[in-house]
Amino acid sequence: MTTSAKAQTLVDLYDAPEILRVVNVWDVVSARAVAKLPETRAIATAGHGIAASFGYDDGTIPRDIMLDMVGRIAASVHVPVTADLDDGYDDAGETTRLAIAAGVVGANVEDRLKPLDESVAVVEAIVKAAEAEGVPFALNARTDAFVRAGGRPVEQSVADAIQRGRAFIDAGATSVFVPGILDAHVTRQLVEGIGERKVSVIGLPGALSAAQYEKLGVARISYGPLPQRAALTALQELAASLYKGGVVPEGLPALN
Repeated sequence: MTTSAKAQTLVDLYDAPEILRVVNVWDVVSARAVAKLPETRAIATAGHGIAASFGYDDGTIPRDIMLDMVGRIAASVHVPVTADLDDGYDDAGETTRLAIAAGVVGANVEDRLKPLDESVAVVEAIVKAAEAEGVPFALNARTDAFVRAGGRPVEQSVADAIQRGRAFIDAGATSVFVPGILDAHVTRQLVEGIGERKVSVIGLPGALSAAQYEKLGVARISYGPLPQRAALTALQELAASLYKGGVVPEGLPALN
């Protein structure tokens, strides 16, 4: 498929009745492993995971390194790729243009709870850049209304997320990513306030299941750094076993 066709496929997945489940990857081999599964409809990169693989803290990896990796990932799989582009790297429009040139057809860009007008301007810049490239870019505009809430009451975070989410959708975002452990009551309020099939969530221990979020009208669920942590835990367990017995465990699967 062309980049534009992949982008439209991704937008359609957001609009479909079924929740879009994306397992986050951090390099080419992890992307290929996930893409081989018949259930995979799209790939999402994990900004935290890519940064960690290069020795950077989350949110500090240089743009050129991030874009190089997400481009390699996009070139290695046949499904649409949406990338975590942090806060847009101070020039969200140009970052979007470069991401599209690398084969990326959607992105998360976070507001970090900056003033609303500044955050809306970032969304507008991304949408404008994608339109100039002729690509129906699937922007999953992230608000940190919960993860940067501090000690404020949850009701204030809900109201803030809805205000920001509506503004992002009005500015052209495809959906609004609200990371955090969201229960059914909060999720219902977000969907009612932002729109059916317009809210994106993260799967975390203690959160609802994908099926439960789907029933509440959520568009997408992703898993952030958890897939990488699971893979690294498995690596540590294997290493510990090898140190202990020096024998490769029976039944260790080959990566196809």
